[in-house]
Amino acid sequence: MGECAPQVFSGITPEQYASLIHKIEEAGIELSGNSGTASKFGVKVAWNYSPRSYELTFQCLGTPFFMKPEEVVAKVQAFVKETTG
Repeated sequence: MGECAPQVFSGITPEQYASLIHKIEEAGIELSGNSGTASKFGVKVAWNYSPRSYELTFQCLGTPFFMKPEEVVAKVQAFVKETTG
């Protein structure tokens, strides 16, 4: 499947970023460090977090045929909302 446009989240403190990473890892995708790519179960993502500007850019690069990229984006948006609530 295709990729989604990058999602940019502002105002993410380092503590919130750590919590967000934990939530994403509990969902099955292990993210390591402030930037990179990861893949699990056919879902491929890229991210870049700047602790200086408190900005996180997250992009779904691909999904398996039975999942829409928008579903991954919606889940990440929900995690961000829960974390920064």
